[in-house]
Amino acid sequence: MPRILSIDYGIKRTGLAVTDELQIIASGLTTIPSGELMVFLKDYFSKENVAKVLIGEPKQMNGQPSQSAPIIEKFVDDFKATFPEIKVERVDERFTSKMAFQTMIDSGLKKKQRQNKALVDEIAATIMLQDYLSRKMI
Repeated sequence: MPRILSIDYGIKRTGLAVTDELQIIASGLTTIPSGELMVFLKDYFSKENVAKVLIGEPKQMNGQPSQSAPIIEKFVDDFKATFPEIKVERVDERFTSKMAFQTMIDSGLKKKQRQNKALVDEIAATIMLQDYLSRKMI
């Protein structure tokens, strides 16, 4: 069974998470500079069987698109043009960064470790993916 990849796209950094081959468990993959993302994905897709990519959809509390939405929409368009064979699904990413930070606190990471924004992005992508998997199972 092919994997599902989750992308928490940001202007500077992008967090990535991926499922196991049975699409049961979401695990953090990495965080990379956003400018290097397409090159990383081309390499990753050449090695791994990925059928679907989840891309976070930033929304405000009232459900309207956030200020970063146009930047992410451009990335989504570029992704679809570059990888037309991979299905893209948008998922609500509200609260994922806050949940990621709380996860870091709950797991006992020291304050210095919690300041690692790259780790927050990777955990946020993992939370998005695990939430998707949980909803898919119902």
